[in-house]
Amino acid sequence: MAEAADRDTPVDVARQPADSVASARANRRWWDADADDYHAEHGDFLGVADFTWGPENLREEDAHLLGDVQGLRVLEVGCGAAMCSRWLAARGARPVAFDISAGMLRHARSGAERTGIPVPLVQADAEHLPFADGSFDLAFTSFGAVSFVADSARLMREVARVLRPGGRWVFATSHPMRWPFPDDPGQVGLLVTMSYFDRTPYVELDESGTPMYVEHHRTLGDRIRELVGAGFRLIDLVEPEWPAGHNRIWGQWSPLRGALFPGTAVYVCELS
Repeated sequence: MAEAADRDTPVDVARQPADSVASARANRRWWDADADDYHAEHGDFLGVADFTWGPENLREEDAHLLGDVQGLRVLEVGCGAAMCSRWLAARGARPVAFDISAGMLRHARSGAERTGIPVPLVQADAEHLPFADGSFDLAFTSFGAVSFVADSARLMREVARVLRPGGRWVFATSHPMRWPFPDDPGQVGLLVTMSYFDRTPYVELDESGTPMYVEHHRTLGDRIRELVGAGFRLIDLVEPEWPAGHNRIWGQWSPLRGALFPGTAVYVCELS
């Protein structure tokens, strides 16, 4: 795996098409370069063997969205440093974690060394999972992969393929409602600037005009249709409220915005 590179600074932001290849290339580049800075900024919040579903600090220890994990074969999609998988391993699960970014997986290896909790790690693209059919009892991600791939419907089908019948798929993403608002935690972030129904990708470009970060929007209806089309049944949709006394700002997530509209959506699904 390559070592992390210095992150370039975007010189332009655009709304423009970005296919699967461009999205994967850009986001691999971005997270390889950003891995060190990301963990320096957020590592204390995320922990080294802990599990939170998002910036609102909804923790799996309290939410129990995955159910009893003892003995289950678990796949973490877009794992980052795999702190969630280590938390699950400490509770008797048998996780495998993958990410597209070598830089993130470097932090996952470091976390395993620090905790003494090894988790098998794989570098892979979430649209093309290198696992056999029916390999896992449970799959999950906390803000990994789903919003960063161009074909999230294919991702859902791939997760369905590698799960056993009745397997659970739980994933957290930015709430679709946040798309029309600027990525600003203050008053500016309370003003709608674009249509909720505009699905044109958000793209950050380098000086040559090459995408270096890509994020894709799906409406709530889009997401449910993707899930149903892949054979899943939605059994819960959790919209964490911003808790009293939680004052941490993370990107556009803040107490100000969190008091007014949801920033995170957690989809709890089972394979039919």
